Amino acid sequence: MQKRPTSRDVARLAGVSQSTVSFVYTGRDGVAPATRERVLQAASELNYRPNLAARAMRTQRTGRLAVVFPVSAPNPLSMLRGATLAAEKAGYVLEILSLPDNRDERAERVEELIDGGQYEGFLSFTPLPQRILNLSREAGPVVLWASAFDDEMHATGVFTEAQPIVVMMERLVELGHRRFLHITGPLDFPSAVARRDAYLATVERLGLDSIAVIEGDWTSEVGLEVVRSLPEKTAPFALIAPNDSVAIGAMRAARLRGWSMPGDMSVTGWDDIGTSAFLVPSLTSVVQDRALVGEHSMRRLIAAVRGEEEPEKPGEVHRVVWRESIGAPSA
Repeated sequence: MQKRPTSRDVARLAGVSQSTVSFVYTGRDGVAPATRERVLQAASELNYRPNLAARAMRTQRTGRLAVVFPVSAPNPLSMLRGATLAAEKAGYVLEILSLPDNRDERAERVEELIDGGQYEGFLSFTPLPQRILNLSREAGPVVLWASAFDDEMHATGVFTEAQPIVVMMERLVELGHRRFLHITGPLDFPSAVARRDAYLATVERLGLDSIAVIEGDWTSEVGLEVVRSLPEKTAPFALIAPNDSVAIGAMRAARLRGWSMPGDMSVTGWDDIGTSAFLVPSLTSVVQDRALVGEHSMRRLIAAVRGEEEPEKPGEVHRVVWRESIGAPSA
């Protein structure tokens, strides 16, 4: 059986003392960032995992962190993936805990977990009462809200950034479009409101003709029905859809009407789902790097647990993927 790597092996590969390896994994001050990175890289190469039980006895730290979210929440896999990788890289065990949907019951359960002393920190994807949120180990385990979703698991925070709508509309104007139509998502979603507001502000700023702003949902059916019901004289125009599913329904309706794309109807989506690149025409869409947001949130938690400086905000969370569904309007 292959011998399990030890902190001595990590120290030898990283070119540091064994105590430095220990300081890195217990969050002690005084370790230079370059040295810390070298230790973590060596640990990764050796597949080293610290002895959490021994660490807890020596330092009163468990080496365990938790991510919490409601039971009924759609599983935010991308964010969890980013958070998990960040925790593992820093030498922590991460546990995913599904808690009650009711906010008060969820808060009560988190307080029980805090009192249990099993975790050094908690990352919540949904809001918690202010009395629980705590970014200092002096008051017990660190509890951080990632500001990613509200109590209904509607996207909030960085996920409501609507600048890509502006970027796509400006590009369509450069291609010759002056007439636009926007289907929104349900307006109880902060992201749908933000994209609608960005659309209206861009229409006003650039002096564009807005055919309509139509509240819809996130389904292909709404895109199909809206485009199918438009007067024939509507084309050519550009449709700003709230997501790829709505855009796909709109594209089908345009095809059934005999409208060319992008000549009669240019269309943009959001989310860049797997099939969007393979449509005819392929769909211009927006990528949200949720894994990056999950990673950054976990790095913030770890920094607070260790008493370190908060990491810099992530760079490009949203990115427009330009494809064939937008182009110059027909003459």
